[in-house]
Amino acid sequence: MATQTTIELQPMGREEQIAKTILPEIAESSERTLDSGPPSSSPPSTLDHEPPTPKLATSRAWIVITQLCGINFISSFSNGLLTIGLPEISRDLMIPSQLSLWPNSVFYLTAGSCLLLAGSIVDVIGPRRVNLPGALILGVFILACGLSRNAIDLVMFRALQGIANAMIMPRAVSIIFLAMPLGFAFGLVLGGVFQNGTGWGVGFYAGGATGLLFFLVSIWALSADLRLVSMEEVMKRLGTEIDWVGAGMASTALALFSYVLAHKILSADTSRIEDSETIGLLIFSISLLIGFPLWMQLQQKRGRPPLIPNHIWNNWSFTSVCLMILLANAVVNCMELFCSLFFQEVQLLSAIEASIRVLPQILVGTSLNFLTGVSVNTVPIMPAVVISSFCAFWAQILAPLAVDILFTVGTLVVSSAFPQRTQAMAGAVFSTFSQIGSSIGFCVTQVVSSSVTAESSFENKSSPQALMKGYRATFWTLFAWMIATCVIAGVGLRKVGKVGVQRD
Repeated sequence: MATQTTIELQPMGREEQIAKTILPEIAESSERTLDSGPPSSSPPSTLDHEPPTPKLATSRAWIVITQLCGINFISSFSNGLLTIGLPEISRDLMIPSQLSLWPNSVFYLTAGSCLLLAGSIVDVIGPRRVNLPGALILGVFILACGLSRNAIDLVMFRALQGIANAMIMPRAVSIIFLAMPLGFAFGLVLGGVFQNGTGWGVGFYAGGATGLLFFLVSIWALSADLRLVSMEEVMKRLGTEIDWVGAGMASTALALFSYVLAHKILSADTSRIEDSETIGLLIFSISLLIGFPLWMQLQQKRGRPPLIPNHIWNNWSFTSVCLMILLANAVVNCMELFCSLFFQEVQLLSAIEASIRVLPQILVGTSLNFLTGVSVNTVPIMPAVVISSFCAFWAQILAPLAVDILFTVGTLVVSSAFPQRTQAMAGAVFSTFSQIGSSIGFCVTQVVSSSVTAESSFENKSSPQALMKGYRATFWTLFAWMIATCVIAGVGLRKVGKVGVQRD
C-alpha cells in the first residue's frame, strides 16, 4: 500500500510529536510524507527538470489529511450501507439470491484490478490529477447507487465506484486507515436507521453528497502537480513508463475469473461449469494468469518497467503477508456480510438490530488500527500475527483482530524487506491482494452457501432453516481460511523478528 508520489508534510513542535504518535510506522523517516495517490508499481520519475514537491504549512497539511480520511470514510460508509441493507436491496431490485453478493464482490474486483495501473499513471501525471477525478467519480456513483432501479444498475455503479476507490486510495498509514472502519460503522448504523425509516436509497444520497463535498475540498487542499512539461512528453512517458499489456493481462484475468465464478456458475447451478462458453472463459483467464509472469520476465529482458517484477516473490516474508492479507481480508468482509444476513434472514431481526450486533467488529477494528501502530515495535511478528489469526475464530468482538493487525504488520514487513526504491511496488501488490481477496472471498462463500442451501432437506430453500445450513457451511469455510493463515504465518514469518523499531 505504498506509492512513490508524496506530498510532504512539515508539522512542527507539538504537532510533530502528535504525528509521530499517530503514524509510528513512518515516524523514523527524516521527512514527513503522506501519499495522496494510489499505490504505484512503476519506477519514480527521474526527470532532471522536474521541480520538487512543494512543502505544506501545518494547517494545510492537516486539511489534506482530513480530506484523504474523509473520502475513504465515505467509500467505506457506502460498503456499510450495502452490507446491512443487502436483504432489503435484493428484494427491492429483485436480485436473484445466487447473485446477491455480486454488488459487494464487483467493488473489490475493480478496485483491486485497477490499483497498480492507477498508481503507475500517478507517477506520470501526478497525484492531484488522479485523486480529483477519483473523488468526483466516487461521489457521483455512490449517489447513483441510491438511484438504482435494477440489479444491473447497482452492479455497474458499484464497479465504477471500485475504480474510483483505486484512484483515491492512499498509502496504508494508520491515521487514514482509521477512517475506514469508522466509515463502515456509520454505514451500518445509519443504513439500519434509513432502511427502517425513509428507505435504503437515502443513505447513498447522503454518502454521495458528502463525497462530492470532499471533492470540492480537495480542489483547494491538494497541491498543484508540477510534473507536466508538455503533452508530447506526457504521452511519451505514458507509453514507455507504464506496462499497459501487463496491466491488461492482470485485470482481464481477474475480472474474467470472477465473472465465471460468480455469474456463470452461480447464476443457476454448478453444472454450468460444463458449458462451452464457461470453459472457454475459464481457460482464457487461467492462460492470462500463467502468461503474466512470462510477460514480466520479457519486460525485464527488454529493459522496460514490468508491472510486478517476478523477483519480489523470492522474498518469503513478503509472499506470506500477501497470501495472509488475501485470506484475512476475505474472512473479515465475508464475516461482516454473512453475520448481517444471519441476523436478518435467520433470526429475522430488523436492519437496525442487526447493525447493532455487527457493530462490535467495527469498533474493535477501529481501536486496533491505532493500537497496533503504537505497539507493533515491541512484539515479535510471528506471535502477533498467529495469535491474532486464532482470535478470528470467535464471533463479533475478536473477528477483526487478524486483518487489522495484519494491515499494519504487512506494511512494515514490506518496508523492512525491500529497499526504498522497490517499496512502492511491493506495497502496491500487497494492497491489490487485499482487495482481490475480498472479491474472491465473496464469490467462494456464495458458492458454498448457495450449494449447501440448495442441497438441504428443507423444501422451502428460502426458509431460515435452509439458509442457516448454507451460512453455517460458510462460517466453517472462513474458519478453514484462518487456519490456513496461521499456517502461512508460522512457516513464512518464522525468521522475522520485530518490525517498526528505529533503525540506526
